[in-house]
Amino acid sequence: MSYAEPPAGSGTPSGGLDEALLKSLFAQSAVGLLVLDPQLRLVRANSLVEGVGTEEYIGLRFTDAFRLDDPQGSEQLLKRVLAGEGPVREHLVRGRLRRIPGDRTFLVSAYRLDGPDGPDGPALGLLSAVVDVTERERARARETALAAVRDAVGGSLDVATTCRAFIDALVPGFAGLAVIEVVDEVLRGADPPVGPLPPDTPLRCAASGCCDTVRGDEPGRTCPVGGTRRLPPRTPYARAVADLRPRLVPLTADTPWLDPDPAGVHRLAEAGAHSLIVVPLTLRGAVLGLVSLYRCGAAEPFDEEDVSLAATAATRAALAIDNARRYEREHVIASTVQRRLLPQAERHQAAVETAHVLLPGRDSGCWFDTIALSGARTALVVGGVAGEGLQSAIAMGQLRTVVQALAGLDLEPEEVLARLKETADRLAHERAALPPSDHLHGEELRAGCVYGVYDPFTRTCTVARAGHPAPLIVGPEGQRITVDAPEGPGLFADDSALFAPATVTLEEGSLLAFCTAELLADEHAEDRITRTLARPGRSLQQLGDDIVYALPDDTRSAGAALLLARTGTVSDHRVATWDLAQERTTPATARLLVRDRLQGWGLDEDTVDATELIVSELVTNAVRYGTPPLRLRLLLDTSLTCEVHDGSTASPHLRHARTVDEGGRGLFIVSRLAAHWGARHGPDGKVLWTEQDLPGAGGATH
Repeated sequence: MSYAEPPAGSGTPSGGLDEALLKSLFAQSAVGLLVLDPQLRLVRANSLVEGVGTEEYIGLRFTDAFRLDDPQGSEQLLKRVLAGEGPVREHLVRGRLRRIPGDRTFLVSAYRLDGPDGPDGPALGLLSAVVDVTERERARARETALAAVRDAVGGSLDVATTCRAFIDALVPGFAGLAVIEVVDEVLRGADPPVGPLPPDTPLRCAASGCCDTVRGDEPGRTCPVGGTRRLPPRTPYARAVADLRPRLVPLTADTPWLDPDPAGVHRLAEAGAHSLIVVPLTLRGAVLGLVSLYRCGAAEPFDEEDVSLAATAATRAALAIDNARRYEREHVIASTVQRRLLPQAERHQAAVETAHVLLPGRDSGCWFDTIALSGARTALVVGGVAGEGLQSAIAMGQLRTVVQALAGLDLEPEEVLARLKETADRLAHERAALPPSDHLHGEELRAGCVYGVYDPFTRTCTVARAGHPAPLIVGPEGQRITVDAPEGPGLFADDSALFAPATVTLEEGSLLAFCTAELLADEHAEDRITRTLARPGRSLQQLGDDIVYALPDDTRSAGAALLLARTGTVSDHRVATWDLAQERTTPATARLLVRDRLQGWGLDEDTVDATELIVSELVTNAVRYGTPPLRLRLLLDTSLTCEVHDGSTASPHLRHARTVDEGGRGLFIVSRLAAHWGARHGPDGKVLWTEQDLPGAGGATH
């Protein structure tokens, strides 16, 4: 270190100026100054280096005086300055001072003191500026921790994920060990109790975590996630949920309120905890749970500033947990509504075996259905309303009810979807007409549906779809069968394009998979499902389970529906078909044929008599008003079906004849004798059909 020579005649020697300069610098400097010799030993220090500027430190090495966490790294850094590699400016180091408890953070700058030979010669030592920035770094750490809580907490509507994010934001930067407990009933969707929290209220550990330096085993030993406890009375935990105030508590071996909980004392001792902040999770006076934050080992104890931060972070966590709780409750309600609106059991079909899979998840608008149609046909339906929550489940229920009503009219699949879309358009208009303040006013409706009809007599399946994937089909030998059904517009779409059906002929034992789009989210999904369906010797329920086992995890969280069907035929000895002449004597002939067949099937006399009368009226109507060909078919299953086919497309209507009228009572009589009746149209005419319930337990069996 060198100085310019004083002006001639000033009378002040150079050495005196140097000494005056050093005294003034060390006395008036705003930062702590240290002089180190080439061996990095302390030669001189000013009073601003608190706890070091005393005689007992003179002669100690720099790393020993400050007891640095990384003495070797700091020493190497200072040696490079001595070697002339340039100064060090504002280097952060951490250590401890003998007379000041706790960890300290220092901002160190070091400059080389050149000898007489200047920078090229040996150094006289180092001049080091040391600033204690412990409080500044603590404030910065608090800001970082709070920012981490704001960024991480609140992005999920799952309580467990929210609590886990809260713990991860505070450990290890702010606390060495953290535990968040939530009132058990709140986790189940119930409203949180108003404070003070009633005694013996069970709290469930939702998340816990510790830093790597905490002693003992994994953090789960300190508070097992999922475990419940009742807060011991006369403890900071119980007091915090009683008066709803946070607490800062030192932990020592003599802490009296730990005595009733020896297991807890042992776990805290293993973790080396010495400082506790306990904060109630409160929102609008209600208590959702409790946060416990610990500092362990050599970490600085918490202070009042830390309590303020913990309270702010807990408020953020409480709001996020309450939002997640409200969503969970709405999700439970929506899932319950969805379950109640869906079929509660597999329904028996004449020639189709079915099974379904409903994956619970966020999507509460998917549905499936199997609907028995006349002539032993079966309608297979899968659909979905996009979105989550109760409103999606309600819209799903409305659409499913309409599909069932339309199916009962014996319409073709494309006509069912066309009329279903008309209903969907009306629902969309009703929603658009809601007041702007209603949250549903601007919410978009989107839905899709696939509708297929399997006919066991022709072994055909006719499919139409509205904004929904086509079914996957696998033949009895494991070969994939493509059904080329054009995709029509979604049910709530503005597109007014027509729906086009596709018909595929299937062998007995073919497998059909109707599924919502969530199951076909990736490019390998179709191949994965068809390979699963091709496995021999598996029941439909087993195949459904196999498909679920192979799904990606994210699919299961979204929710989905799958309807599986295995095609069959109607046994020949349960069907009777006759071609009849278009003559006036044909009704009498039909009655004789029907009586003989029903008696051969062993049906009771009341059923035989009622069926004779039904067939007589239907055949008479076909002879008088229909056109050839005329055909009569009986089908025996769990009910008895009578069908009369003729070539006319004119539909009969039920009339209520007056007392003096001589005719017009035929269909009225039929409607009184049959449980169900109707008419369906085809390219070659129409079919009038009736269904009669059979006495006994479920009627005939296959």
